[in-house]
Amino acid sequence: MTSFQQLQKQFKVWTSEDSLPKPYADTFFTHTSRLYQKIQNKSILFLNTQNSYQLIAGFLVGIEKECKIFLGNPQWKQQEEKQVLEQVKPNFILNDKGLETITSVTITKEAAIMIPTGGSSGNIRFVRHSWETLSASVKGFCQYFNQETVNCFCLLPLYHVSGLMQLMRSFLSGGHLFLDSYKTIETAWRDQDLETIQKLETFPQEEYFLSLVPTQLQRLLNYGAGNWLSQFKTVLLGGAPPWKSLLDTARAYNIPIALTYGMTETASQVVTLKPNDFLVGNYSVGQVLPHAKISIIGETGEKLPTGEVGKITIQSQSLGLGYYGGSNWNREAFVTDDLGYFDSEGYLYIVGRNSRKIITGGENVFPDEVEVAILSTGLVRDVYVLGIEDENWGEVVTAFYVPKEEETIITEMIRQLKLNLSNYKIPKHWRCVREIPRNKQGKVILQELPSYHSF
Repeated sequence: MTSFQQLQKQFKVWTSEDSLPKPYADTFFTHTSRLYQKIQNKSILFLNTQNSYQLIAGFLVGIEKECKIFLGNPQWKQQEEKQVLEQVKPNFILNDKGLETITSVTITKEAAIMIPTGGSSGNIRFVRHSWETLSASVKGFCQYFNQETVNCFCLLPLYHVSGLMQLMRSFLSGGHLFLDSYKTIETAWRDQDLETIQKLETFPQEEYFLSLVPTQLQRLLNYGAGNWLSQFKTVLLGGAPPWKSLLDTARAYNIPIALTYGMTETASQVVTLKPNDFLVGNYSVGQVLPHAKISIIGETGEKLPTGEVGKITIQSQSLGLGYYGGSNWNREAFVTDDLGYFDSEGYLYIVGRNSRKIITGGENVFPDEVEVAILSTGLVRDVYVLGIEDENWGEVVTAFYVPKEEETIITEMIRQLKLNLSNYKIPKHWRCVREIPRNKQGKVILQELPSYHSF
């Protein structure tokens, strides 16, 4: 029996049926067997299905067959999918209809796992990973949390790195993977579906890791799920900067939050704050995981001392090989666009993104800090801050916001902001919009931002 088959046998896939966990191994192994017979060695495989069990089966068969695997987002629109297919040129597509053969197989030079990511332009690109880089991330995670077995309560899409790595942690450690959609859980709490909530509360959360982004956590707290969330082993929180009021509320419920810092390029987190540190009031993103090293560098490439803000530079066994179609990265020093600093105890604090830095009247303003402060007022649903060119100030801080109420009063917003921000950080221009246009990874698409070109 191959090591792959051994791992298959120890891996348990769990699904949600009326919000109760139910073993679904038979369906998973049926998918695996069928795909194993049809997918050819060293082919190009595009996984673009909403069926999680089909995706997992295709992913594992693709690994065993040494395929070049591309993860697709089933929510992509026609134009987006066309753009991706022109890049990928797959031999096989696994979608909701099943496995489609597109072209005859041309042997690929190397096996790889392509995970989609995107930027503010809205263009889709793929990070090239390998089984080894993903495995290194899992190993570092297990060492950091001192876990031999990792059980994951997965509400995030498996085609995102945050969902995929929950699969990898469960798979490689022989743990359980509970699969459901975030929307299902949110709806149950929003509608106070007591039958479903009761079933959720019988689930052994204390044995499971849960991963959320800040907006998801805020909504669940708003709908009264704080006590339920507090029962999880750990709630990993990442993907965007959380706001102080959110963290304070989570702490009041004694939710074991683990703030994280990572990205698609590093196969999820390379820095994490342990729940015990969070619960005693630490607001950093934590300490570096065993499989990574992080340096803070200055404008001329020099390593900066403790307490000084600079670019975050990563060396990690989990770092991808590069972007698909591009050159390989320098694996000894992957320079991010993120700015941060270490304190004397080795905790990392994120300041913002260097490319988004606003210089107004000679002062540096980091939009992330301003956005978090605006969200903390509780007066907006979403916000995006950027700098607009100005003859007098160089740039002026400008906020696009989606109000919670129709008549959100800017004067009240500014009054609250002045309690926490210096005057030069408070937006001079405010634009009320229906929504902030974002791509599937949650990044803002500037070209679609209303009124962006009207300044």
